[in-house]
Amino acid sequence: MATRTPNDNTRQAYDQIIIDITTYVYHHKPSSPKAWLHARTALLDALGCAIETLTTSPECVRMLGPVVPGTVVPNGFRLPGTSYQLDPVKGAFDMAILIRYLDHSDGFYGAEWGHPSDNLGAILAVSDWLNRTSPKVRGSNPMAPPLTVSTLLTALIKAYEIQGIFQILNSFNALGLDHVILVKVSATAVTCWLLGLSEPQTHG
Repeated sequence: MATRTPNDNTRQAYDQIIIDITTYVYHHKPSSPKAWLHARTALLDALGCAIETLTTSPECVRMLGPVVPGTVVPNGFRLPGTSYQLDPVKGAFDMAILIRYLDHSDGFYGAEWGHPSDNLGAILAVSDWLNRTSPKVRGSNPMAPPLTVSTLLTALIKAYEIQGIFQILNSFNALGLDHVILVKVSATAVTCWLLGLSEPQTHG
């Protein structure tokens, strides 16, 4: 963004990269059979990592569950392998640490390294929560995609692509930033789409 004076209150244009990411998420339809095959494999692998963590890591298991013990969120995300029913934010955290905690999850390398399955914490928690609450949450929003496994895999493919392309060309660790910044970008973009937000809302 261009530098403005302190008294300039005009609305600024979003960086082109934000617009490009949003356009990709909202308008691209994955068509590569290889991408769909890898998406299914990545989902199964991530769930396998989560199961391994649940059954072998009491340290991680102690971090799971609602912030206030005993809380059950109506229509909340049901964390696999547990009795917890969580809000989508805590659900995303818990699902992500189950996938990532033992560091056996997938890896991708470029100028930066990272673990794209980290995105699945948000994708799975939001998808499951929406499936239990929709149409109450999403209403009749025409922007909201159907809640199917195909939609979930589409979100996975797009999140992997966004994170991967950034990793190929950029090294955030070289600047003292953790590579997980890329998960924040990719997971946020696809969950905005899952929630049925408009493109301008996603820009923000």
